[in-house]
Amino acid sequence: MPQEQTTFPSAAMLPSDEERLMLQESLRRLLARRWPAAQAVEFAADPQALTSIWRDLAEQGLTSLGSNPQEGGMREIAVALEELGRAACPAPLIGAALANLALSPHLPGRPRSDESAALLSALHRGDASVSFAFGGFDGDRQAGGVRVANGKLQGRIAFVEAGTHATHLLVLAVPGPVLAIVPRGAVGLSVTETPGLAVPPLAAASFDHVPASTLPLPPGLAEDLRRIGALALLARALGTARQGFDMAVAYAKERQQFGQPIGRFQAIQHKLANCLMALEAARLMLHNAARTHDLGSENWRILGAAARAFAGPALRQVSLETHHTFGAIAYSEEHEAPRHFRRTHADLARHGGVRQAREELARALLEQGAMLPEHDLGPAGNAFRDEVRAWLKENWSGDSPRHEQDHAYEEWGYDTQFTRLLGSKGWNTMSWPREYGGQGRTPYEQLAFMEEIQQAGAPMGGRGDIQAHALMAFGTAEQQAEFLPKLARGEITFCLGYSEPGSGSDLASMQTTAERDGDEWVINGQKIWTTAAEKADYIWLAARTDRNAVRPHAGLSIFIVPMNSPGLTVRPSMAMYGHTFCQEFLDNVRVPASALVGKLNDGWTVLTSALATERMMMGSFIANARAEFERLVRCVRDKTVLANDGAVRDRIGALAAEVEAGRQLFMKSIAMAEQGKVPIHEAAMSKAFTGELTERLGQAALDILGTGATLSEDAESAIASGRFERLLRYAILTVIGGGTAEIQRNLIAQRGLGLPR
Repeated sequence: MPQEQTTFPSAAMLPSDEERLMLQESLRRLLARRWPAAQAVEFAADPQALTSIWRDLAEQGLTSLGSNPQEGGMREIAVALEELGRAACPAPLIGAALANLALSPHLPGRPRSDESAALLSALHRGDASVSFAFGGFDGDRQAGGVRVANGKLQGRIAFVEAGTHATHLLVLAVPGPVLAIVPRGAVGLSVTETPGLAVPPLAAASFDHVPASTLPLPPGLAEDLRRIGALALLARALGTARQGFDMAVAYAKERQQFGQPIGRFQAIQHKLANCLMALEAARLMLHNAARTHDLGSENWRILGAAARAFAGPALRQVSLETHHTFGAIAYSEEHEAPRHFRRTHADLARHGGVRQAREELARALLEQGAMLPEHDLGPAGNAFRDEVRAWLKENWSGDSPRHEQDHAYEEWGYDTQFTRLLGSKGWNTMSWPREYGGQGRTPYEQLAFMEEIQQAGAPMGGRGDIQAHALMAFGTAEQQAEFLPKLARGEITFCLGYSEPGSGSDLASMQTTAERDGDEWVINGQKIWTTAAEKADYIWLAARTDRNAVRPHAGLSIFIVPMNSPGLTVRPSMAMYGHTFCQEFLDNVRVPASALVGKLNDGWTVLTSALATERMMMGSFIANARAEFERLVRCVRDKTVLANDGAVRDRIGALAAEVEAGRQLFMKSIAMAEQGKVPIHEAAMSKAFTGELTERLGQAALDILGTGATLSEDAESAIASGRFERLLRYAILTVIGGGTAEIQRNLIAQRGLGLPR
C-alpha cells in the first residue's frame, strides 16, 4: 500500500509465529470436520455448503483478516488461504481480505462511507461475502473493464471469482480509479459462469448502467490490491500443490513395483526432492513478502513479484510431478489429486501470471534502478553488515581489486596479507565460540559478513572453518592448542583429502588405508580433486583403519597430515574453473598417533559433521550468485537495445526470482542455525539449488550479452572483464563440490521426506 498514507505497527505489535501456528492448526481442524476431502467437490457446487462454511470462518474471525494488521495482516491471510487450498475449499476469503484492506477504517487514507461500513460489518459477521472484480486493473489483458458515469457502471469484466454466489461485488472502475460497491441483485448486473479449471467456475460480469455508489481510491491502491490478490492466490495455490505433493509422497512409500516401494527408485526420489525445494522456496518467498508488507516496507512489492514469478512455473511443475508419481491412479476425477491440479493451475494463471510478475521485476531492476532488497538480519546482523561494509571501503577499495587482477586467476582469493588483516579484526574466527578464541558471532552476523565480502569481490578469508569446528567438537586439547590459534591468525591452511579415483560421492568405499605401527600411523593410497593442495600446509585426510568392518562407514578415521611429509606427492592439474586441483599420492606416509582426530574408526561422524559445515558454506555461494546477477543487470541497463528487448526482460525477471528463491532457502538454514538446530536436508536444498542456479546465470549471461561474454578478461571486446565466462566455468564446481547435486537430492528425499533408502 502507499506507505506515506499509512502508519504501520512495529514487529512486536504484530501477531507472533506461535499465533499463526495456532491459526493454522485451528483452521485445519475446522476444515477436516466441516469440509471433508471426500465431499469437497460436491460441497464446492452447493451454495448452502459454501454459506455454512463461510459462517464458520466468520466465527473464527477469518473474514476480518486485513482489517487491522495487529489482529491479522498479510501473513495471516496467507496462512488461512494455504489451508483453504489444502482442503479444496473455495470460500471467498480473498474477496473478504481485499475488501478489508481497501475499506478498513483502521488504515488511514482508505475510502470510507456508511455503505462500506455496513458491508464490512456484515462481512465480519458472515452475513455478507464479496467478489472483487479488477477489470482493467487485473493484469490480464483479457479481463475487460468498467467505466462509471453519472453514478452508473457500464462494461464487462471477466475472471471474477465467487461472482455467482457472493452477496456483493466490489468493482474497480475508471475514471479514477474508483471502487464501486454493487449488490449482486442490482438492476442491470448480469453474472455468468465461465467453466474451466477453476472450481467453482470463474464468472463474467456485465454492467448495463448499473447504479452504484463509488469511492475514490488513493494513488497506487488499485495496483497494490491487484498485487495482494495475486499473493493471496499464490498462497492458495501453494496449499493445494502441497496437499497433492504430500499425498504423492505417502503413495511413493506404499506403492510396490518390482518388489519394492517406488519411493526407493532414484528417479522418484529426485523428482520429489525437486518438488520439495520448489514448495519450500515458494513458501519462504511468499511469507517473506507478506511479512515485509505487514511491516510497511516498500520492498514488499518487488519481493511479492519475485515470489509470484518463481512460484508460477515451480508450483505448476510440482502439480505435474504429483500426477507423474501417482501414474494412472490419479487420472480419474474420483481421485483427490485432479482437484488440486485444477486449482493450482487456475490460481497461478490469474492477474497476468508469471509473465506479468517477471515484467514487474524487470521494470524495477532495469528502469527504476532497484536491486533485490537486503535481508533483515535483525539488529545485530544489520549493524554488523554496516560495520563490514564501512571497513571494506577502507581496506578493500581503490587499488585492492586491481591488485588481485594483476595475478593469474588461479591465484585469486588466496591473498594471505588480506587474510591476516581479517585475522587482526578477529573475522577469520567470527563463527568460533568465544571459549576457543572466536567472536561467537551469530549465524546472521556471519551471513552479513559473507554477503558484504562477496559484493565487494574480496577474498573470504577464514579458510579453516571446516577443520576448526571439527577440532572443537572432536579434537584433543593438544590438537586444539596447536592448530586453532594458527588458523585464527591465518598462518596455516588445510585442504580436504576425501575423494579418490574410485570413491567420489560414495566416500564409504574409499580405499586409502592407515595402519598402526607402534606410535605411528602408516598411510597408503591416493586422493583426487583436492582444491589448493599445493598451497596447503596440511591435508585433512580420511582413511580406512578397519578393512574388516561390517559396515563400510564404521571403518574410517580422520587424520591431520602435514603436506611436507616424506612419501606424500602432490600433482597439480589446472581445473576448468580457473584454479588448480590436485592428486595426492601417499606412499608409506608416517604420522604420529596424535594425528588421529576423534575416535578410531569413528571418522564417519567427524567427516559428516565437516560435510554439513561445508554444505552450509557452499550454500553461501548464493551471495556470489546475487553479486553476479546484479552485474548482469548493470550490463543490460547500459545497453538500451537489450533493456527494451521483451525476451531479455522476461529472462531477467525469471533470474531475479530464482536468485531470491536461493537466498530464501539459504536463509532458512541460517535461521535454523540461529535457533541452535542443525540443517541437514535444508542445507542440501540450499546447496543443490544454488549450484544449479549459478550454472543458469552463466548460461543466461551468454544468451543475453552474446559473444562478448565468452571472452576472457584481457581480450578486446570482453564484457565485464571476462567475469561471465569465468562464472560459467566456476559454476560446475558449485554443483559437484561438497557432494554432487544428485547426492544432495538423495539426502533431501531420504532425510527430508522419509523415503526409503
